[in-house]
Amino acid sequence: MADDGHPDRNGDDAQVLAPPWLRALVRFMDDAIAIPGTRFRFGWDAILGAFAPWVGDGISALSHVTLIWSAFRAGLPKVVFARMLLNVAIDALVGSVPILGDVFDATFKANRRNLELLERVERQPARSATFGDYAVVTLAIVTVLIALTVPTIVAVLVVSAFLQDG
Repeated sequence: MADDGHPDRNGDDAQVLAPPWLRALVRFMDDAIAIPGTRFRFGWDAILGAFAPWVGDGISALSHVTLIWSAFRAGLPKVVFARMLLNVAIDALVGSVPILGDVFDATFKANRRNLELLERVERQPARSATFGDYAVVTLAIVTVLIALTVPTIVAVLVVSAFLQDG
């Protein structure tokens, strides 16, 4: 352990970032079932979301929180942490659309993406954030701002048109 309470990432405690139980959770949620004759896999996240939406969303959220908590405890760089949160936000946003969200859950695999970010830090603990990391986070912030602004503007225009006609 480092003095700041986070595990050292010098190789001795590298496995702490993604222990076997966490990898198994991701495999269960995103890759548990293979379609024979293909390389395509999907997990219980998509199945539960399709057949038990409220239960599936709750279990999916728990798996996301588990990965995010592991990243937080491991002291991942803030930009990597932001990318993980972005993956969860995208999964939650698109995953909330009926039918399309279920297909999206089977293909996007936010848990798998976040585990890969954890594993990248495991493999290269001293690696600093790249331009690409910052570009993804910046693009995400801009996209979220646009996504929040456009519906608000449309709603204001619709309400003002309705009030003018009424």
